[in-house]
Amino acid sequence: MNIITKIEEQKKNKDRVNIYIDDEYAFSLSKEVLIKEGIKLKEKVDIDRIKKAAKEDDYLKCKSAALKIIDRSYKTEKEIWGKLLKKDFDIETINRTISFLKEYNFLSDIDYAKMYIKDKSKSQGKNKIKYNLLKKGLNDTLIEQEISKINSEEEEETAYYLANKKYNILIKREKDNYKLSQKLYRFLVTRGYSYEIASKVIKKLLNQDDFY
Repeated sequence: MNIITKIEEQKKNKDRVNIYIDDEYAFSLSKEVLIKEGIKLKEKVDIDRIKKAAKEDDYLKCKSAALKIIDRSYKTEKEIWGKLLKKDFDIETINRTISFLKEYNFLSDIDYAKMYIKDKSKSQGKNKIKYNLLKKGLNDTLIEQEISKINSEEEEETAYYLANKKYNILIKREKDNYKLSQKLYRFLVTRGYSYEIASKVIKKLLNQDDFY
């Protein structure tokens, strides 16, 4: 069996050590795993045990990285996956980390959808909210389920409020109602509001019977 000939504390990360076997660098571990596994200098190496320890270490690093990501801002499962993959963690370790996050309620696409919709419905229509949630990797059925809870009257009131603010800016340089209505329509559609809501809001705002 091979022998551990050196255990060296890393210069940049005091919580990790480099392990040397037969005077050659083999791998790095956290001190937590080092102590837990009882890995000591000059001892003979059980390769299977070392591999297991290294795997556990990868999991601890992955879990720590995931918690730091979530601490900065709540994420969807797809977003966490992408960020952990970029940090070069393997699929098995990421799967284990995702399971941990879900088990302890650090990660929930349903909760994310609810919070996102509650926040964005103050400035966006259903179409844009749905589009952005799909990009974040949420299930279409889940999105539809949560978006359907947006009150239609409240969505229209928000659209009117936003359109009115935009109108007060546009009217300073545009007096033609046709051009105003077109610009307001594009503004609302870009914000994710449906044609029906945009049309209704503009008619009300410009006191028109018909939308151009």
